[in-house]
Amino acid sequence: MDGTYQGPPRERREDGGTETVDWGELRLPRSAYLPINRCNLPAPILGGLTFQAKPSPLALDGVREFHRRLFREHLSSVEGAAARAERFMDYIDVAFRLFKLEDVGWDPAGPRKRTKATYLQLIRGWGADSNGREGAVLKGWVESRFGLRPRYHGGPLHDPGSETYLAYMDQRTRGLFGTNALETQLDLLYAYCQFELERSFAGQDHLTLYRGIDLVDKRDIVASRNRRRHVMLLNNLTSFTAVRERAEEFGYFILEARIPLAKVMFYDKLLGRGLSGEAEHMVIGGLHDVRLSLY
Repeated sequence: MDGTYQGPPRERREDGGTETVDWGELRLPRSAYLPINRCNLPAPILGGLTFQAKPSPLALDGVREFHRRLFREHLSSVEGAAARAERFMDYIDVAFRLFKLEDVGWDPAGPRKRTKATYLQLIRGWGADSNGREGAVLKGWVESRFGLRPRYHGGPLHDPGSETYLAYMDQRTRGLFGTNALETQLDLLYAYCQFELERSFAGQDHLTLYRGIDLVDKRDIVASRNRRRHVMLLNNLTSFTAVRERAEEFGYFILEARIPLAKVMFYDKLLGRGLSGEAEHMVIGGLHDVRLSLY
């Protein structure tokens, strides 16, 4: 499987409606992913429809192994999600010396550095503006770790030579400069998110989530079964909500999708406190079978 979308067999409906498609032939477009990534499945697989229907666990290379004591001892022995969240945040503070950056080379008398740029700042920044600097760092992290290219950041990113793409890369670079292993902090956050989801939804593979949008970009629709059912190529990191009524506040169109738990990078109550109050879930992209309806 080379992951190239060649175009599925199609036939015109007798009533003149939308073309029907053999969705089993769909592949992630080659332009949507990198040839390598840093997890246990290649991008064409984890970004495809088969994975959405029948997902398997995603694991970033070496993260759980390197931090095995955190997951096997420190967290597994704690009852209650809120208590585990506090244990996790304490661990990451110590592991990355976030409370004493001098230990990892920060010089208070040296050039100004982004000492407050942590995983928490990135999550809060995403909630305020997913097209800002923090959003660029997060989308870049997904591209690096899962191999899925970003499709939108303040505008379409289809042309690597465009001003929009160059602005995205500038934000991504500036967002990482002078920070303390910021992407590695995100690695650990994702691993912890999956740890908690495995406990909270034992025996379950999916969540039904919703997203409100004002416009539907035809370039994001790869195939359609009818007016409501589509295969969409989502941005490599996208916000959904667990509450349909909240999605209705953000657009005239509502996307409804069964999202694999493995593709949830973060959710609002993960750290024992609501960071947005919108039941938000940050979802890793790729092809998704969605239902599209009007508000």
